Amino acid sequence: MEDWRHGGFGLYLHWPFCQSKCPYCDFNSHVAARIDQGNWQNAYLQEIDRIGGETGNRVLNTVYFGGGTPSLMEGRVVGAILERIGKTWTLANDIEITLEANPGSVEAARFADYRAAGVNRVSLGVQSLRDADLRRLGRLHDAAAARDALEIAKRTFDRVSFDLIYARQDQTLSDWEAELGEALQLAAGHLSLYQLTIESGTAFGDRLAAGKLRGLPDEDLSVDFFELTQSMTEAAGIPAYEVSNHAEPGNESRHNLIYWRSGDFAGIGPGAHGRLTLNGRRIATETARNPNAWLSTVMAGRSGDSLRETLDQSQILEEFLVMGLRTSEGLDVARLSSLCGKKDFSSDFKDLEDFGLISTTPHKLMATAKGRLVLNRLIEEIATRLE
Repeated sequence: MEDWRHGGFGLYLHWPFCQSKCPYCDFNSHVAARIDQGNWQNAYLQEIDRIGGETGNRVLNTVYFGGGTPSLMEGRVVGAILERIGKTWTLANDIEITLEANPGSVEAARFADYRAAGVNRVSLGVQSLRDADLRRLGRLHDAAAARDALEIAKRTFDRVSFDLIYARQDQTLSDWEAELGEALQLAAGHLSLYQLTIESGTAFGDRLAAGKLRGLPDEDLSVDFFELTQSMTEAAGIPAYEVSNHAEPGNESRHNLIYWRSGDFAGIGPGAHGRLTLNGRRIATETARNPNAWLSTVMAGRSGDSLRETLDQSQILEEFLVMGLRTSEGLDVARLSSLCGKKDFSSDFKDLEDFGLISTTPHKLMATAKGRLVLNRLIEEIATRLE
């Protein structure tokens, strides 16, 4: 059995447009005065046909509309895309179809259109339940709009998740404890909780470099934020199944699990990445980030992929470690053995286990809560020992 089948097969579609650019965001998102949604629909359909021809009649486990703000897409566009997907691949009986939405773009009628088209899960970019922090984060909605959007989503879809950002400027532990407590009351089985990170090339990155972004937590306080988050979600029955994602058992994001389990996923749209196993080779794909460049290329009948790279065994192993150790389920030892060519790991990692950084069973190797605090260094150490 090809290794990717352990993780499954998913499709990611990137909608690159937003109503405004948030100062912390380093995703491929753009503000446009006018969008010809018909042209974009046709481009997505062409790319679905192309990738379908390459991958054959696989079973498709998940579809994910990400962005950007996919809830700016017209319902008819989402419907046409999902109809073509259904004609291209065999859909899993329990297929998960997720669409990201911002509270400011939520309308009950639009959500009803998405549901009618086949979307069965929505992920809302709430980011904060505090108006002052929403303004700092450059969000267009307020806390009341976020709560309203959550209620509409819960009434419309079987599964609902929402995102929050914590460790924000001037935020205290008690502030976050109160806000997270409110979020847990609103949650419908899944929460994505991210520490604020400042990326170069963003407005926040520029402000930090100029010494104008104050009130960020130091390293010790960041650890306190993380540990409080883990303990509160665990107590509420939605523990972390990945570093930043929390769910009731069985309510995990199946699409993201494909990434973390090193399955195959096709990426369509500007700036989308993919991993496809074709003719026995694991291939990394990447598309042009500029929306107009991507659209023009596809409409001219050419592939939307701007880069294709065949990964060697060391790259495949590194990705398997990086992705799998982020999850609470950890690494499958049999797959690890197959990827690195070693049969017995019993002596390789004993010291890491003694230090409480990993735990092992005959079938699994997992990072502990302590290990996840130093995850990047831990992954480097494990990779070095497997070389």
